Amino acid sequence: MAELNASFTDAARAREAQRKLEALRAAAVRPDDGGMSLTATVDDAIVEQATRLIETHGGTAEWH
Repeated sequence: MAELNASFTDAARAREAQRKLEALRAAAVRPDDGGMSLTATVDDAIVEQATRLIETHGGTAEWH
C-alpha cells in the first residue's frame, strides 16, 4: 500500500477526485479541512491509475 497526498486548486475538483478514488477502492480517503487536498491509502496495483485520476482533475500527487 502507498500513501497519496493530492493537492488541487479547486475544492470541487478535489471532491470529484475523492469520489472517484473511493470508487477505485482506495482506502481511508480523507479530505483536509479546507477541501483543497486529500490523503488516501492506495493499493500498489492502482497507483498509476490513481495518479492519472488526480492529474486529470487538475491536481498534483505526492506518494509516500
